[in-house]
Amino acid sequence: MIEPKELRKAQLIMLEMLVEFDLICKKHKLQYWLDAGTLLGAVRHGGFIPWDDDIDVSMPLEDYNRFIEIVEKELSKNIFFQTRQTDSEFKFDYIKLRSNKASIVEFHEKDREINYHQGVFIDIFPMLTLENSKENKKFYEKTFEELRACSSISLHTPNGKDEPLKRERLIEVLNKKHQAWEDDSTKIIYSGKMPDVAMWFDFQEIFPLKKMRFEGLDFFVPNNPNHYLNELYTFNYMELPPEDKRTIHAWKIAFN
Repeated sequence: MIEPKELRKAQLIMLEMLVEFDLICKKHKLQYWLDAGTLLGAVRHGGFIPWDDDIDVSMPLEDYNRFIEIVEKELSKNIFFQTRQTDSEFKFDYIKLRSNKASIVEFHEKDREINYHQGVFIDIFPMLTLENSKENKKFYEKTFEELRACSSISLHTPNGKDEPLKRERLIEVLNKKHQAWEDDSTKIIYSGKMPDVAMWFDFQEIFPLKKMRFEGLDFFVPNNPNHYLNELYTFNYMELPPEDKRTIHAWKIAFN
């Protein structure tokens, strides 16, 4: 059981990381937006969901790739940039910023031998655009089913298998369907590097991005956060879930 004071201390460390990430993106004119539970926290709580223990952001694919090129030269010593290349034991395809100030053991890591960096983190997901058609949506959802089946065990893929070559091929197929960002009739999708639920967002509801307060500071969010959250969640996201449904990733948090 994570004590509320411990969780809040970890959240404030992650907030420092988000501020640093935001400054790097502004400096290099890279676009991003708050995603998933972090976006929900901004809309419903004006900050972290009280029991949340990570930060999620998304970036257009081209900005994501540019971020990978420049980030290690920009980061402070308090943050480790985690990829499959910078951390050979890391089994996931998307990138993370990990704090050197605090570590986290997630429930799916409990009682497993973990050799990768386990700092509290920001997840960063690349986003694509896809031509709006029923055929593409069906193809996209089918591709994600396959991705989940060959992805390492995590919160979202409890029965997954680590098959990186198969994942790489599936992700590349999605990348080839990417339509760039000039046509606002396209749909915005997760690229497959994070094998969660396949989502299908309206371009014109996300761009142009706007700013929203999160923990007293301004960060970028989709232009219509409600559209985004309605696509992500099947329940009324503005209502607090029952206490027994307020899930946390962390089994343990420690401070360095």
